[in-house]
Amino acid sequence: MSGSPWDEPGPRTTPRPAVAVLLPVVISLVVQLAAATAFALWTTGPRYVLASIALAAASALALLATRRWPGPTVAVVTALTALGLLVPAIGPAPFVALGFAIVAALVGGARLWAWISVGVGWMLALIGGSLAGIEWHPVVVAVATLAIGTCFAIGEGLRSRRRLDEERRVHASQRRRAAELDEQDRMARDMHDALADSLSRISAESRVGLARFDDDPERSREALTSIRSLSAAGLDEVRGVLSFLRGEEAGAPATAPLVPLPQLAQLPSLISGRSTLGLSVTLDDALRGDLPASAVQTSAYRIVQEALANIVRHSAAATATVSLARDAGEHGDLVVTISDDGVGIPREILERAGVRGMRLRTEVLGGTLEIAPALQTGTVVRARLPWNAPA
Repeated sequence: MSGSPWDEPGPRTTPRPAVAVLLPVVISLVVQLAAATAFALWTTGPRYVLASIALAAASALALLATRRWPGPTVAVVTALTALGLLVPAIGPAPFVALGFAIVAALVGGARLWAWISVGVGWMLALIGGSLAGIEWHPVVVAVATLAIGTCFAIGEGLRSRRRLDEERRVHASQRRRAAELDEQDRMARDMHDALADSLSRISAESRVGLARFDDDPERSREALTSIRSLSAAGLDEVRGVLSFLRGEEAGAPATAPLVPLPQLAQLPSLISGRSTLGLSVTLDDALRGDLPASAVQTSAYRIVQEALANIVRHSAAATATVSLARDAGEHGDLVVTISDDGVGIPREILERAGVRGMRLRTEVLGGTLEIAPALQTGTVVRARLPWNAPA
Protein backbone atom coordinates (compact mmCIF):
# COMPACT_ATOMS: atom_id res chain seq x y z
CA MET A 1 0.00 0.00 0.00
CA SER A 2 1.59 3.23 -1.12
CA GLY A 3 2.64 5.49 1.70
CA SER A 4 2.00 2.90 4.45
CA PRO A 5 4.52 2.84 7.31
CA TRP A 6 4.48 -0.96 7.04
CA ASP A 7 5.88 -0.82 3.52
CA GLU A 8 9.64 -1.00 3.18
CA PRO A 9 11.53 2.03 1.84
CA GLY A 10 14.05 1.69 -0.94
CA PRO A 11 14.05 0.87 -4.64
CA ARG A 12 10.94 -0.72 -6.07
CA THR A 13 10.86 -3.21 -8.85
CA THR A 14 8.76 -2.60 -11.92
CA PRO A 15 5.09 -3.60 -11.63
CA ARG A 16 4.43 -7.23 -12.49
CA PRO A 17 2.61 -7.96 -15.74
CA ALA A 18 -1.09 -8.87 -15.59
CA VAL A 19 -0.41 -12.55 -16.30
CA ALA A 20 1.74 -12.74 -13.15
CA VAL A 21 -1.28 -11.60 -11.13
CA LEU A 22 -3.98 -13.60 -12.92
CA LEU A 23 -2.12 -16.93 -12.92
CA PRO A 24 -2.07 -17.28 -9.08
CA VAL A 25 -5.76 -16.32 -9.00
CA VAL A 26 -6.68 -19.03 -11.51
CA ILE A 27 -4.54 -21.68 -9.79
CA SER A 28 -5.98 -20.78 -6.38
CA LEU A 29 -9.55 -20.88 -7.66
CA VAL A 30 -9.16 -24.27 -9.33
CA VAL A 31 -7.32 -25.95 -6.44
CA GLN A 32 -9.29 -24.41 -3.58
CA LEU A 33 -12.76 -24.76 -5.09
CA ALA A 34 -12.17 -28.35 -6.07
CA ALA A 35 -10.61 -29.30 -2.71
CA ALA A 36 -13.13 -27.42 -0.53
CA THR A 37 -16.13 -28.77 -2.43
CA ALA A 38 -14.85 -32.34 -2.40
CA PHE A 39 -13.97 -32.24 1.29
CA ALA A 40 -17.34 -30.70 2.26
CA LEU A 41 -19.29 -33.34 0.35
CA TRP A 42 -17.08 -36.10 1.75
CA THR A 43 -17.39 -35.07 5.41
CA THR A 44 -20.76 -33.44 6.08
CA GLY A 45 -22.56 -33.49 2.78
CA PRO A 46 -23.95 -30.33 1.16
CA ARG A 47 -24.41 -28.57 4.50
CA TYR A 48 -21.20 -26.50 4.26
CA VAL A 49 -20.64 -26.55 0.50
CA LEU A 50 -21.71 -22.94 -0.02
CA ALA A 51 -19.54 -21.72 2.86
CA SER A 52 -16.62 -23.72 1.47
CA ILE A 53 -17.04 -22.33 -2.04
CA ALA A 54 -17.52 -18.77 -0.78
CA LEU A 55 -14.39 -18.72 1.39
CA ALA A 56 -12.26 -20.51 -1.21
CA ALA A 57 -13.38 -18.16 -3.98
CA ALA A 58 -13.03 -15.04 -1.83
CA SER A 59 -9.44 -15.80 -0.79
CA ALA A 60 -8.48 -16.57 -4.39
CA LEU A 61 -10.14 -13.49 -5.87
CA ALA A 62 -8.55 -11.28 -3.20
CA LEU A 63 -5.24 -11.92 -4.97
CA LEU A 64 -6.39 -9.57 -7.74
CA ALA A 65 -5.42 -6.68 -5.44
CA THR A 66 -1.87 -7.99 -4.95
CA ARG A 67 -0.39 -5.86 -7.69
CA ARG A 68 -1.47 -2.59 -6.09
CA TRP A 69 -1.89 -3.43 -2.40
CA PRO A 70 0.29 -6.44 -1.50
CA GLY A 71 0.18 -5.68 2.24
CA PRO A 72 -3.59 -5.42 2.77
CA THR A 73 -4.06 -8.35 0.38
CA VAL A 74 -2.01 -10.74 2.52
CA ALA A 75 -3.94 -9.56 5.60
CA VAL A 76 -7.31 -10.22 3.93
CA VAL A 77 -6.27 -13.62 2.55
CA THR A 78 -4.89 -14.58 5.98
CA ALA A 79 -8.20 -13.64 7.65
CA LEU A 80 -10.21 -15.65 5.12
CA THR A 81 -7.88 -18.62 5.53
CA ALA A 82 -8.13 -18.51 9.33
CA LEU A 83 -11.92 -18.31 9.07
CA GLY A 84 -11.93 -21.24 6.68
CA LEU A 85 -9.94 -23.35 9.11
CA LEU A 86 -12.68 -22.83 11.71
CA VAL A 87 -15.46 -24.06 9.40
CA PRO A 88 -15.74 -27.77 10.16
CA ALA A 89 -16.21 -28.85 6.60
CA ILE A 90 -13.21 -27.00 5.23
CA GLY A 91 -10.60 -27.72 7.86
CA PRO A 92 -7.49 -29.06 6.13
CA ALA A 93 -8.44 -27.94 2.61
CA PRO A 94 -5.37 -26.47 0.82
CA PHE A 95 -5.53 -22.66 0.88
CA VAL A 96 -2.83 -22.05 -1.75
CA ALA A 97 -3.92 -18.41 -2.09
CA LEU A 98 -2.21 -17.71 1.23
CA GLY A 99 1.10 -18.95 -0.14
CA PHE A 100 0.81 -16.70 -3.19
CA ALA A 101 -0.18 -13.74 -0.98
CA ILE A 102 2.82 -14.27 1.33
CA VAL A 103 5.33 -14.43 -1.54
CA ALA A 104 3.77 -11.41 -3.29
CA ALA A 105 3.83 -9.35 -0.09
CA LEU A 106 7.49 -10.12 0.62
CA VAL A 107 8.58 -9.42 -2.94
CA GLY A 108 6.44 -6.26 -3.03
CA GLY A 109 8.15 -4.82 0.03
CA ALA A 110 5.32 -5.43 2.54
CA ARG A 111 7.27 -7.68 4.91
CA LEU A 112 5.65 -6.40 8.10
CA TRP A 113 2.20 -6.96 6.63
CA ALA A 114 3.09 -10.56 5.83
CA TRP A 115 4.85 -11.50 9.07
CA ILE A 116 2.35 -9.85 11.42
CA SER A 117 -0.79 -10.85 9.50
CA VAL A 118 0.19 -14.49 9.05
CA GLY A 119 1.64 -14.81 12.55
CA VAL A 120 -1.45 -13.37 14.23
CA GLY A 121 -3.82 -15.24 11.89
CA TRP A 122 -2.16 -18.61 12.52
CA MET A 123 -2.18 -18.13 16.30
CA LEU A 124 -5.85 -17.08 16.28
CA ALA A 125 -6.73 -20.08 14.10
CA LEU A 126 -5.03 -22.50 16.50
CA ILE A 127 -6.53 -20.86 19.61
CA GLY A 128 -9.98 -20.48 18.00
CA GLY A 129 -9.96 -24.07 16.83
CA SER A 130 -9.07 -25.27 20.32
CA LEU A 131 -11.84 -23.19 21.88
CA ALA A 132 -14.33 -24.42 19.25
CA GLY A 133 -13.48 -28.01 20.01
CA ILE A 134 -11.81 -28.68 16.66
CA GLU A 135 -9.12 -31.32 17.03
CA TRP A 136 -6.36 -31.21 14.48
CA HIS A 137 -3.82 -33.94 14.25
CA PRO A 138 -0.30 -32.74 15.19
CA VAL A 139 0.95 -33.85 11.80
CA VAL A 140 -1.56 -31.54 10.09
CA VAL A 141 -0.42 -28.61 12.24
CA ALA A 142 3.24 -29.39 11.57
CA VAL A 143 2.72 -29.73 7.82
CA ALA A 144 0.73 -26.47 7.68
CA THR A 145 3.39 -24.65 9.70
CA LEU A 146 6.13 -26.05 7.46
CA ALA A 147 4.21 -24.98 4.34
CA ILE A 148 3.84 -21.43 5.67
CA GLY A 149 7.54 -21.31 6.55
CA THR A 150 8.42 -22.54 3.06
CA CYS A 151 6.34 -19.77 1.50
CA PHE A 152 8.18 -17.21 3.63
CA ALA A 153 11.54 -18.69 2.64
CA ILE A 154 10.63 -18.52 -1.06
CA GLY A 155 9.37 -14.94 -0.70
CA GLU A 156 12.47 -13.79 1.17
CA GLY A 157 14.70 -15.45 -1.40
CA LEU A 158 12.92 -13.79 -4.32
CA ARG A 159 12.96 -10.46 -2.48
CA SER A 160 16.72 -10.69 -1.86
CA ARG A 161 17.35 -11.64 -5.47
CA ARG A 162 15.29 -8.73 -6.79
CA ARG A 163 17.03 -6.33 -4.43
CA LEU A 164 20.43 -7.56 -5.60
CA ASP A 165 19.35 -7.21 -9.24
CA GLU A 166 18.13 -3.68 -8.54
CA GLU A 167 21.39 -2.79 -6.79
CA ARG A 168 23.36 -4.16 -9.73
CA ARG A 169 21.29 -2.07 -12.12
CA VAL A 170 21.80 1.03 -9.98
CA HIS A 171 25.54 0.41 -9.72
CA ALA A 172 25.78 -0.20 -13.47
CA SER A 173 23.91 3.04 -14.11
CA GLN A 174 26.19 4.88 -11.70
CA ARG A 175 29.28 3.47 -13.41
CA ARG A 176 27.97 4.51 -16.81
CA ARG A 177 27.21 7.99 -15.49
CA ALA A 178 30.64 8.25 -13.89
CA ALA A 179 32.28 7.18 -17.15
CA GLU A 180 30.25 9.79 -19.05
CA LEU A 181 31.22 12.49 -16.55
CA ASP A 182 34.89 11.47 -16.76
CA GLU A 183 34.78 11.64 -20.54
CA GLN A 184 33.02 15.00 -20.47
CA ASP A 185 35.59 16.27 -17.97
CA ARG A 186 38.40 15.07 -20.21
CA MET A 187 36.87 16.81 -23.19
CA ALA A 188 36.40 19.97 -21.12
CA ARG A 189 40.09 19.88 -20.18
CA ASP A 190 41.01 19.42 -23.83
CA MET A 191 38.82 22.37 -24.77
CA HIS A 192 40.33 24.50 -22.00
CA ASP A 193 43.87 23.61 -23.01
CA ALA A 194 43.20 24.28 -26.68
CA LEU A 195 41.44 27.58 -26.04
CA ALA A 196 43.92 28.76 -23.42
CA ASP A 197 46.85 28.06 -25.73
CA SER A 198 45.22 29.65 -28.77
CA LEU A 199 44.03 32.73 -26.88
CA SER A 200 47.43 33.21 -25.23
CA ARG A 201 49.15 33.13 -28.59
CA ILE A 202 46.50 35.39 -30.13
CA SER A 203 46.99 37.88 -27.29
CA ALA A 204 50.77 37.84 -27.75
CA GLU A 205 50.52 38.20 -31.54
CA SER A 206 48.05 41.08 -31.18
CA ARG A 207 50.49 42.89 -28.86
CA VAL A 208 53.24 42.45 -31.43
CA GLY A 209 50.99 43.62 -34.25
CA LEU A 210 49.86 46.74 -32.40
CA ALA A 211 53.40 47.60 -31.34
CA ARG A 212 54.76 47.31 -34.92
CA PHE A 213 51.73 48.71 -36.70
CA ASP A 214 53.38 52.04 -37.64
CA ASP A 215 57.06 51.20 -38.04
CA ASP A 216 56.84 47.65 -39.41
CA PRO A 217 53.59 47.05 -41.37
CA GLU A 218 54.91 43.77 -42.75
CA ARG A 219 55.44 42.38 -39.25
CA SER A 220 51.93 43.50 -38.31
CA ARG A 221 50.60 41.68 -41.36
CA GLU A 222 52.37 38.50 -40.23
CA ALA A 223 50.87 38.88 -36.75
CA LEU A 224 47.37 39.27 -38.17
CA THR A 225 47.89 36.23 -40.42
CA SER A 226 49.05 34.21 -37.42
CA ILE A 227 46.02 35.37 -35.41
CA ARG A 228 43.73 34.23 -38.22
CA SER A 229 45.42 30.82 -38.35
CA LEU A 230 45.30 30.42 -34.57
CA SER A 231 41.61 31.36 -34.47
CA ALA A 232 40.75 28.81 -37.14
CA ALA A 233 42.72 26.07 -35.36
CA GLY A 234 41.07 26.90 -32.03
CA LEU A 235 37.61 26.84 -33.59
CA ASP A 236 38.35 23.48 -35.21
CA GLU A 237 39.28 21.98 -31.84
CA VAL A 238 36.21 23.44 -30.15
CA ARG A 239 33.92 22.17 -32.91
CA GLY A 240 35.55 18.76 -32.72
CA VAL A 241 34.89 18.57 -28.99
CA LEU A 242 31.29 19.71 -29.43
CA SER A 243 30.75 17.15 -32.20
CA PHE A 244 32.01 14.42 -29.88
CA LEU A 245 29.75 15.57 -27.03
CA ARG A 246 26.77 15.54 -29.40
CA GLY A 247 27.60 11.92 -30.23
CA GLU A 248 28.29 12.53 -33.93
CA GLU A 249 30.27 9.86 -35.73
CA ALA A 250 33.67 10.81 -36.99
CA GLY A 251 32.62 10.02 -40.56
CA ALA A 252 29.22 11.68 -40.37
CA PRO A 253 28.58 15.23 -41.61
CA ALA A 254 29.33 17.61 -38.75
CA THR A 255 29.91 21.29 -38.16
CA ALA A 256 33.65 20.65 -38.44
CA PRO A 257 35.87 17.59 -38.72
CA LEU A 258 37.06 16.05 -35.49
CA VAL A 259 40.60 17.09 -34.56
CA PRO A 260 42.86 14.11 -33.75
CA LEU A 261 44.37 13.99 -30.30
CA PRO A 262 47.84 15.56 -30.24
CA GLN A 263 50.92 13.38 -29.81
CA LEU A 264 54.55 14.02 -28.88
CA ALA A 265 55.50 14.13 -32.56
CA GLN A 266 53.64 17.46 -32.73
CA LEU A 267 55.71 19.09 -29.98
CA PRO A 268 58.24 20.65 -32.42
CA SER A 269 55.36 22.41 -34.19
CA LEU A 270 53.94 23.59 -30.85
CA ILE A 271 57.32 24.89 -29.72
CA SER A 272 58.13 26.63 -33.01
CA GLY A 273 54.88 28.55 -32.70
CA ARG A 274 56.23 30.19 -29.54
CA SER A 275 59.32 31.66 -31.19
CA THR A 276 57.42 34.76 -32.32
CA LEU A 277 55.79 35.43 -28.95
CA GLY A 278 58.77 36.87 -27.08
CA LEU A 279 59.61 33.40 -25.80
CA SER A 280 62.59 31.31 -26.78
CA VAL A 281 61.83 27.60 -26.39
CA THR A 282 64.16 24.69 -26.99
CA LEU A 283 63.27 20.98 -27.06
CA ASP A 284 65.54 18.40 -25.46
CA ASP A 285 64.19 15.05 -26.65
CA ALA A 286 66.07 12.12 -25.15
CA LEU A 287 63.48 9.54 -26.23
CA ARG A 288 65.05 9.06 -29.68
CA GLY A 289 61.83 7.87 -31.26
CA ASP A 290 60.87 5.52 -28.41
CA LEU A 291 57.34 6.69 -27.64
CA PRO A 292 54.96 5.76 -24.80
CA ALA A 293 51.27 4.87 -25.06
CA SER A 294 49.02 7.20 -27.04
CA ALA A 295 47.11 8.43 -23.98
CA VAL A 296 50.40 9.26 -22.25
CA GLN A 297 51.58 11.22 -25.29
CA THR A 298 48.37 13.25 -25.36
CA SER A 299 48.60 14.11 -21.66
CA ALA A 300 52.29 15.03 -21.99
CA TYR A 301 51.52 17.28 -24.97
CA ARG A 302 48.69 19.04 -23.11
CA ILE A 303 50.88 19.55 -20.02
CA VAL A 304 53.61 21.15 -22.15
CA GLN A 305 50.99 23.25 -23.94
CA GLU A 306 49.50 24.57 -20.68
CA ALA A 307 52.90 25.22 -19.11
CA LEU A 308 54.10 27.22 -22.12
CA ALA A 309 50.81 29.12 -22.22
CA ASN A 310 51.34 30.14 -18.56
CA ILE A 311 54.88 31.28 -19.34
CA VAL A 312 53.63 33.41 -22.24
CA ARG A 313 50.94 34.93 -20.01
CA HIS A 314 53.17 35.86 -17.10
CA SER A 315 56.56 36.52 -18.66
CA ALA A 316 57.01 39.20 -21.28
CA ALA A 317 60.28 37.62 -22.41
CA ALA A 318 61.81 34.39 -21.22
CA THR A 319 63.77 31.34 -22.22
CA ALA A 320 62.20 27.94 -21.70
CA THR A 321 63.34 24.34 -22.13
CA VAL A 322 61.11 21.33 -22.69
CA SER A 323 62.78 18.02 -21.83
CA LEU A 324 61.52 14.53 -22.62
CA ALA A 325 63.19 11.54 -21.04
CA ARG A 326 62.49 8.02 -19.88
CA ASP A 327 63.28 7.32 -16.28
CA ALA A 328 65.89 4.65 -15.72
CA GLY A 329 63.98 3.23 -12.74
CA GLU A 330 62.06 -0.01 -12.50
CA HIS A 331 58.99 1.16 -14.42
CA GLY A 332 60.71 3.47 -16.91
CA ASP A 333 58.23 6.36 -16.55
CA LEU A 334 58.07 9.22 -19.01
CA VAL A 335 59.45 12.38 -17.41
CA VAL A 336 58.39 15.70 -18.93
CA THR A 337 60.13 18.84 -17.63
CA ILE A 338 59.30 22.41 -18.59
CA SER A 339 61.62 25.01 -17.06
CA ASP A 340 61.92 28.74 -17.69
CA ASP A 341 63.82 31.75 -16.40
CA GLY A 342 60.88 34.15 -16.38
CA VAL A 343 59.14 35.81 -13.43
CA GLY A 344 57.57 32.54 -12.30
CA ILE A 345 53.96 31.45 -12.01
CA PRO A 346 52.00 33.42 -9.38
CA ARG A 347 50.79 31.35 -6.44
CA GLU A 348 47.12 32.00 -7.22
CA ILE A 349 47.58 30.41 -10.65
CA LEU A 350 48.29 27.06 -9.00
CA GLU A 351 44.60 26.72 -8.08
CA ARG A 352 43.17 27.69 -11.45
CA ALA A 353 41.67 25.39 -14.02
CA GLY A 354 44.78 25.08 -16.18
CA VAL A 355 47.06 23.81 -13.43
CA ARG A 356 44.27 21.69 -11.94
CA GLY A 357 43.84 20.18 -15.38
CA MET A 358 47.53 19.29 -15.55
CA ARG A 359 47.36 17.64 -12.13
CA LEU A 360 44.23 15.71 -13.05
CA ARG A 361 45.77 14.47 -16.28
CA THR A 362 48.72 13.02 -14.40
CA GLU A 363 46.57 11.55 -11.60
CA VAL A 364 44.20 9.85 -14.05
CA LEU A 365 47.18 8.02 -15.57
CA GLY A 366 48.65 7.24 -12.15
CA GLY A 367 51.47 9.77 -12.42
CA THR A 368 52.66 12.78 -10.42
CA LEU A 369 53.10 16.49 -11.13
CA GLU A 370 55.48 18.88 -9.40
CA ILE A 371 55.50 22.66 -9.81
CA ALA A 372 58.28 24.50 -8.01
CA PRO A 373 60.36 27.69 -8.34
CA ALA A 374 63.57 27.37 -10.32
CA LEU A 375 66.93 27.81 -8.62
CA GLN A 376 67.25 31.47 -9.66
CA THR A 377 64.17 32.72 -11.52
CA GLY A 378 61.24 31.15 -13.23
CA THR A 379 59.41 27.89 -12.65
CA VAL A 380 60.02 24.18 -13.13
CA VAL A 381 57.09 21.93 -14.04
CA ARG A 382 57.88 18.21 -13.91
CA ALA A 383 55.38 15.50 -14.81
CA ARG A 384 56.10 11.81 -14.32
CA LEU A 385 53.74 9.57 -16.32
CA PRO A 386 53.56 5.75 -16.52
CA TRP A 387 55.00 4.67 -19.83
CA ASN A 388 52.26 2.19 -20.73
CA ALA A 389 49.25 3.72 -18.96
CA PRO A 390 45.95 2.54 -20.53
CA ALA A 391 43.81 4.96 -22.54
